[in-house]
Amino acid sequence: MQQAQARAKPAETPGKTQTMIHKPFSDTATWTRHFRDFDIPVLTGTAEVIASLDPDDERIDANSLAEIVLKDPLMTLRVLVHASRKYASRLQTDVETVRAALILMGIRPFMRDFSQLVSVEQRIADQPLALAGLHAAVERAWRASRFALGFAVHRMDDDADVIHQAALLHDFMGLLLWCEAPQLALEVQHRQQQDPTLRTTQARHEVLHVETAPLELSLMTAWGLPALLRQMADPKFEQRPSVQNVRLAVRIARHTQHDWDNPALPDDFTDLGHLLGISRPAARELARELDS
Repeated sequence: MQQAQARAKPAETPGKTQTMIHKPFSDTATWTRHFRDFDIPVLTGTAEVIASLDPDDERIDANSLAEIVLKDPLMTLRVLVHASRKYASRLQTDVETVRAALILMGIRPFMRDFSQLVSVEQRIADQPLALAGLHAAVERAWRASRFALGFAVHRMDDDADVIHQAALLHDFMGLLLWCEAPQLALEVQHRQQQDPTLRTTQARHEVLHVETAPLELSLMTAWGLPALLRQMADPKFEQRPSVQNVRLAVRIARHTQHDWDNPALPDDFTDLGHLLGISRPAARELARELDS
């Protein structure tokens, strides 16, 4: 793709002043109100690539843009929120995927609407520990999305693209915390380092004073995200194969973050084998192939 001359560069500061959260809010409703209109930052690499695109380049289409967007869970979230807010009221069905959202927007409107993206690396540049935490969370999201897509393709699931996105966004609340409340996110991380048996949901509840799952669902509803994507995060639908697909992908990505010797992995591969109708060794081999 050719680069345009004098194209806009990633914004170094948000379009409107945003003050980071240093103390937790008291309830889910207040957290939701804060993040509902949050100017979601994106990875610097994403902002730079989009800023370099030439809208007159005929090779740019929804598929090539989707490849860029889906490499960045924050940008993925931003595009889906934008599409839901701007177009949902005009449609009879949800905009369920990034690719569908881009087709709906069109290339030029996309470049216009996303010409001044906020860089998360610039936003928390003075907090290297938080930046490292963010990058680790992004890496887990990438790996989970690859696992989820591979499992969905194996199952020949018609919603493979949504499953891929759901895994990429599974911990979007954690990503937003690194962006907007890095000190609180670091406190969650510290508590888990002090007590390796402490689950993330419990640590966040202690620090944020709210349950993560209801907050995520509240935000997804406030943003108008598609119902199928919301169901992936809703405990009421946890027995659905597509939801199990996402959760197993997330579990395996988390348990293999450092190596493939985590003692929880045999149970993960047993469950994956049941989901895919294959043996535990075959499930392990499939996951290793998807991660190569």
